[in-house]
Amino acid sequence: MLSEFSLKDKVALVTGGVGLLGREHCRALYEGGARVVVADIDESAARDFAGTLGERAMGVGLNVADMASAKSAQTRVEQAFGMVNVLVNNAAINDRFESPELALEQSSFEKYPLELWTKMLEVNVTGTFICSQVFGIPMAEAGKGSIINVASTYGVVAPDQGLYLRKNGERMFYKSAGYPATKGAVISFTRFLAAYWGEKGVRVNTLSPGGVENSQDKEFVDNYSVRTPLKRMASPRDYRGALVFLASDASNYMTGANLIVDGGWTAW
Repeated sequence: MLSEFSLKDKVALVTGGVGLLGREHCRALYEGGARVVVADIDESAARDFAGTLGERAMGVGLNVADMASAKSAQTRVEQAFGMVNVLVNNAAINDRFESPELALEQSSFEKYPLELWTKMLEVNVTGTFICSQVFGIPMAEAGKGSIINVASTYGVVAPDQGLYLRKNGERMFYKSAGYPATKGAVISFTRFLAAYWGEKGVRVNTLSPGGVENSQDKEFVDNYSVRTPLKRMASPRDYRGALVFLASDASNYMTGANLIVDGGWTAW
């Protein structure tokens, strides 16, 4: 049974590969036996990190929101490793405000800047579309492949704005409309592509993580943990098993699904 989880002879590409979760995704796929492509807009960082994985890894520069960049990366990968069998659309952006002083005002729906909304759509949604098209078409032509789109619990349920309150009732900021809207779109796009390419042998699934602890404000971490049945935020390693499952033949009859790994966040 364990052999079905093996990724030997597969080529896996992870966008946003040097990010917090991207690095763990790459490590998990590499340890599973795959040849791993660390793809990131920062090519130097991608190459450096790939070097820490081993000889079955390479780093490439890839701006997911740029078609020419994606096609260039595809050419380089195919020359070095062959066709990509597993695509992990992990690259995404979250809100970044001009200053902490403006975060509360700008994160409110009433004041949320249109340019942040547009940029998030460009990277989180259009970037997923472009990479799925560029790397997915060869999969469809070959009759096999796995695409894993990374979404979020906030693509399934609305943000709990109470998480962003301090104990004294002071609000830190709001979770804006941009992130949940784009992650919800990624989930719907997954279902579309799974149905569209199902007969071509390409499986397309979503992995929806919960919140990951990463040096956030202690009051936020406490608020989040209380709201979660497992009473903690995730560590970056908590998604490795789910990712390898979706990438491997162990999930051969699974497509169009949204695998939620959130410590029970969406259970209540």
